[in-house]
Parts: sequence; C-alpha cells; structure tokens
Amino acid sequence: MPTTSLPIMESIPGTYWQWRGNSIYYVCAGNKQSAKPPLLLVHGFGASTDHWRKNIAQLQEEFQVWAIDLLGFGRSAKPKQEYSGNLWQEQLNDFITEVIKQPAVIAGNSLGGYASLCVAAEYPQSTAGLILLNSAGPFSDTEENSSAKSGSNPFGKMIRSILLQPWASFWLFQYVRRRSIIRKTLNKVYFDPDTVTEQLVEDIYRPSCDSGAAEVFNAVFKTPQGEKVDVLLQKMQCPLLILWGEKDPWINARDRGIKFRQYYSQLTEHYLEAGHCPHDEVPEQVNALMTDWVLSLSELQS
Repeated sequence: MPTTSLPIMESIPGTYWQWRGNSIYYVCAGNKQSAKPPLLLVHGFGASTDHWRKNIAQLQEEFQVWAIDLLGFGRSAKPKQEYSGNLWQEQLNDFITEVIKQPAVIAGNSLGGYASLCVAAEYPQSTAGLILLNSAGPFSDTEENSSAKSGSNPFGKMIRSILLQPWASFWLFQYVRRRSIIRKTLNKVYFDPDTVTEQLVEDIYRPSCDSGAAEVFNAVFKTPQGEKVDVLLQKMQCPLLILWGEKDPWINARDRGIKFRQYYSQLTEHYLEAGHCPHDEVPEQVNALMTDWVLSLSELQS
C-alpha cells in the first residue's frame, strides 16, 4: 500500500459540551456529508483527542470527524467519582445523540475501543459502524483463567490490595506521570521508537497535572468489571473493522483476533507492523484502511 509521510500536526481547536454537570472537551473537523456517516474517535487510557491529530488531518477530507476526551482524561473534567465502561458508554451515546445528532462510525483505541464496543452493543441506534484498534476488555474464558491463577497467588492478591489504598495509588501515579517514565512506557508499546516524540510525551503528561488526575488514576484500580467482550459482540449488529498493531507487547493480536472472529465472524481485519497505538504510529495506513472501509459501507447503503 503506498504511503505518504505526514508532517507534525497541530491540535485542532476544540470546544466544550456540558454533560451531567461536567465539561467535556471535543473537536470537530470537516464538513457534514449527506452520503457518508460522521466518524467519532475515542482515545485510550491516559490519552486524549490529541492522540488522533494525524488521523483527523487526513480523514476530514472525506468525512466530518469528531474526537472526544472521555470524562477523567485529556481536557475533560476529572471529578471524584466511580469510573467504568458503563459511564463512558453513556457519555459517548449521549454525545452522539445530543451533539452529532446522527448515527456515527465509532473508532476506539485500547480503553476507548472497549467503551466504543459497549456503545455499539447497547445502543445500535447510535452506531453506523465500529472500528477497533488494539481494543481492551476481557473475554469470559480469559477472565475465568485469570481468576483461577490469582486465586492461587496470594502475593498477587496482596499487591492488588495495596494498590487499592489511596496512598499507594497516589505515589504510583506520581511515579508513572514523570516524563521520563511516560517516554519509557511509550518506547515499550510503540514498535517504531522514532514515533515517540517530545510532543507525544507532552500530550500525555499535560493532563496528569490537572486537578483530580490522581483521583481518577486511583479510581481506575477500583473500576468494576464491565460486560465481557464476547457478550457484547453477541449483542452487536453493526459492521466491524479491526485494525491490529501486531507488535503490541500488551496484546497478542493474532490470538485475540481469533477470539473476535469466534464471536463475530462477519468482521474485516488487518494486521499492521505497529504497536499498541497503530493510528498514531502508522497513521497513513490506518487512515487509508478506515476511509476505504467506511466508504464501502456508504456504497452498500446507497
């Protein structure tokens, strides 16, 4: 597939939407297209709308593109409360209903992929299609195996109980939010080290300085388990595209791809030479694959 080199992109100026008494940051680019669905881009844990800047710059030529900061992340409010997949799915569905005002193709990376999958399963009226990029979330059989292992590992249970203490998670947060540690983590999960730029590190570091950021980090350790991926897939009805960064050290993409096909055989998938965030690491490939797939949906519906 021919590719073009993308220059460094500035963040597109955004605005705020009030949701349940909280300010939610979002951006919108491109013109509304009568024959093409809008795209809604959803970031992963610790990221924000900035993580999609390379994608928005190109995708806006074909589509109206929206990107949103989940509650607790980016430039959105960081209230002290319980955070869960259910909360974010309700945020995304309300955003589509109240702001976009028509069904959207939702694209999510990592945690954002899981939240997007929840929307597609529970709110089919809001979802024209779903694109998952190294999506998070457990399958039922994986969770059972994990529970069996943790039950026989008292040391692991002790570590988790310590991290559930606010003082422990606070000090852990202070450690992992350091720029040097952010860069070290990114170098592990990105396949191409040249794509780990100072701008990327700063985009992740900046929201960690916001009031409430430490409390959000602490709340994540207490997040209740959401619905399993296989259960969600069996509820879903919309078209599904999965883009895998095959070099992701956190996810065995090939094995996970098999499990997705087991529960949702009518999907399209591609494996890319990238890590956990293929949309940021190989944006030109991801943009082309997303564009071709969404346009094929529009042709089928016309």
